[in-house]
Amino acid sequence: MEKLYQNINRIIEFVLILIFALLVIDVLWQVFGRYVLGQSFSFTEEFARFALIWLSILGVAYLNGQRQHLSMDFLLQKLSPEQLKKRKQIIELFMFGFALVVLVIGGGNLVYTTLYLGQVSPAMNISLGYIYAIVPISGLLIMFYSIYNFSFYGKG
Repeated sequence: MEKLYQNINRIIEFVLILIFALLVIDVLWQVFGRYVLGQSFSFTEEFARFALIWLSILGVAYLNGQRQHLSMDFLLQKLSPEQLKKRKQIIELFMFGFALVVLVIGGGNLVYTTLYLGQVSPAMNISLGYIYAIVPISGLLIMFYSIYNFSFYGKG
């Protein structure tokens, strides 16, 4: 499972770097076009919005897998090591449940609905279902990371 964890991390890191690089290029092109060429391109703003959505949601899944997400752990620091392990396992179960219900099932329904209705973006003419697909994908990643973290906290 450790090798799978490392491979998934490398793939996500590559995708996040690629999205960020494309976002920077897109915004620079937008500024160049607007101020140097005197022409505004309609797709650049929409692409930047979609890239930021993907970057944010995929980044949340990645940070969850690295256990670097924002948390308030003041009360957790007061627990004994054995209680802390059990509490962290319970937290991972809740994370798994949230990812399953909200991101995978809810996000999957969102993707299905937008694909079924044929909603497309106005400037780029891309189906919004493809844009929203990152929600269930990130949910599956969070579920994988929760299983990995649960087993990690179970060791010892």
